[in-house]
Amino acid sequence: MKVLFIGGTGTISMAITRLLAERGDELYLLNRGNRNACLPAGVKTITADINDEQDVLQKLGDMTFDCVGEFIGFVPAQLERDYRLFAGRTKQFIYISSASAYQKPLQNYLITEQTPLENPYWEYSRNKKACEEYLFERYRQDGFPVTVVRPSHTYDERSVPLGVHGKGGSWQVVKRIMQGKQVIIHGDGTSLWTITHNSDFAKAYAGLVGNPKAIGQAFHITTDESVSWNTIYGAIAEALGVELKPYYVSSEMLAALGKDYDLTGSLIGDKANSVVFDNSKVKALVPDFKATVSATDGIKATVKNILAHPELQNDDDEFDAWCDKVISVCEKAKEDFYNG
Repeated sequence: MKVLFIGGTGTISMAITRLLAERGDELYLLNRGNRNACLPAGVKTITADINDEQDVLQKLGDMTFDCVGEFIGFVPAQLERDYRLFAGRTKQFIYISSASAYQKPLQNYLITEQTPLENPYWEYSRNKKACEEYLFERYRQDGFPVTVVRPSHTYDERSVPLGVHGKGGSWQVVKRIMQGKQVIIHGDGTSLWTITHNSDFAKAYAGLVGNPKAIGQAFHITTDESVSWNTIYGAIAEALGVELKPYYVSSEMLAALGKDYDLTGSLIGDKANSVVFDNSKVKALVPDFKATVSATDGIKATVKNILAHPELQNDDDEFDAWCDKVISVCEKAKEDFYNG
């Protein structure tokens, strides 16, 4: 098939790029070219800023596609732009939304595609919902061939999955664990979470590409495994060969102390909730899809890769200091409480 990805080199999309290239699809990536050095052989690039519509139209010429995949659309205005660019140019348009848009707090522990999209805590999630609503309106009114995919917490070999981290990514938490420092874990670490390796996500996504039964439908794609945050952080420490020193702080406290990190949205609106996903809908269309990378195996491989690549080890002194401050504030509050 002839496929165009808007983006194509991010955490979610890079594994799909590799898989489609491996199976022989004619794949084009439309992006600014900042991360194209490690692309598989045969992948073609169109270097452009997707926001410059006239330049994109000129570079696309009369090209048409079996599928266009959108990985970097976050607000409806961006999807309106995509509609102008690709209506009549593609047989399928796959939009990456987010499972964080599902109802918070959940009324049922098991999440299906019928779970309402209602997240009052996170603007990011509400914007994703609005993007979906716009696309499905275009499908109903104009026949725009949309498929919506909702990832949950998807990760790759460049960053370990975490509940709380700074703007510089996961490395500073890994470094704190290595140094024997206390590491902040939200709640008591026992809530369940689902982390999906991008290589597993790619299998299901690739099965939806060019599938006419996926048109007009929404799917989430995750592993079937749910693990506690204690298990996730414990696997990081085990991979490093050191003892984990967790410091538990309620999500509400972290949200109050971490406004610069939008922890109200990312915790109370997402990671503080136990999640279990029913993937039967995507499996019905992609029957050979099975996630095979366990949380512990995926984390260990990721830690090994990060340690082997210094360019992935980006210090975040600001976040490190924030962690120490939060722990100090919480310890002082405990002391004041017990002293009456």
